[in-house]
Amino acid sequence: MRIVLVLICSFALASLALGAQEEKKKEQPKKKGAQAGQVSKPAGKPTGKPATAGRPATTGKPAGAGKPAKAGKPAHAGKPAETGNVAGMSTGKGKGKGKHAEAGQAAGAGQATAGAKQPGGGKKTGAGKPGEAATAATTGKGAAKGKPFKPQHFNLASKTKPNKAVAPAVNFQQGRRIEGSHNWQGSNYQVFRNYRSEWHDRDWWRHNHSRIVFVFGGPYYWNSGYWFPAWGYDPGAYYAYDGPIYAYNNLPPDQVIANVQAALQQQGYYRGEVDGLLGPLTREAVANYQRDHGLYTTSTIDRPTLESLGMA
Repeated sequence: MRIVLVLICSFALASLALGAQEEKKKEQPKKKGAQAGQVSKPAGKPTGKPATAGRPATTGKPAGAGKPAKAGKPAHAGKPAETGNVAGMSTGKGKGKGKHAEAGQAAGAGQATAGAKQPGGGKKTGAGKPGEAATAATTGKGAAKGKPFKPQHFNLASKTKPNKAVAPAVNFQQGRRIEGSHNWQGSNYQVFRNYRSEWHDRDWWRHNHSRIVFVFGGPYYWNSGYWFPAWGYDPGAYYAYDGPIYAYNNLPPDQVIANVQAALQQQGYYRGEVDGLLGPLTREAVANYQRDHGLYTTSTIDRPTLESLGMA
């Protein structure tokens, strides 16, 4: 009998335990469903709206601190952002006025930039004022230095006889002065103002000047950076020009003249042959260049002209 009661009690306890396990199993899905419902709860809402901090800019506005109202928003009337004033310095937009390049003005109240070309051809860039060359006739200063011109050596030695039809010989006149030189002001033209033609024999020239060269048979003496015709050294010598010639790059007179002719050819002023003779065609080309660049019209090779050509 006891055995029967023990078995009944054991069976009852087992049934209770089994029932308790089934109830736990039923409760567990409900709890999991509640958790899942918490996670998927927003699923029923519109899918296009993220959390508050991550709202998409449906109107073009970035979220949070990225709103363009202060940093990236295009100003209402083309004005840059509060921190965008520096654009006036970096991009050439109007500085301090807050306006975009409405009229294309650069920083500095509309003055031309340093690299911009000014209308008129003869004006310097950057300030809009005429170049120094434009005032040379009144101040005696030379034109602004041009693009460097590399000196060349021309083969003129074979031309022992000059073409006198192109460059006729000039005649000696004792004490001759250079016409118009008294109007040329400045130290660069003093040598022309002081020049007087002199006639001396060979011994006198050798005694007073140690450096004498011959160009097409004519002797030239060097003095203080200039070449001069040594009249009388050879009574029958040929000269195409009577006056000083600037000794550019320590070259003899014919090479100086040839380099000037080549430089003027490049700029369209001289159309003759590069022959090393300062004849009428070359002097005319030099004079035209000087007039166009605001220099004194010396019609010869002076230092300001060579500086303007980039040769000195």
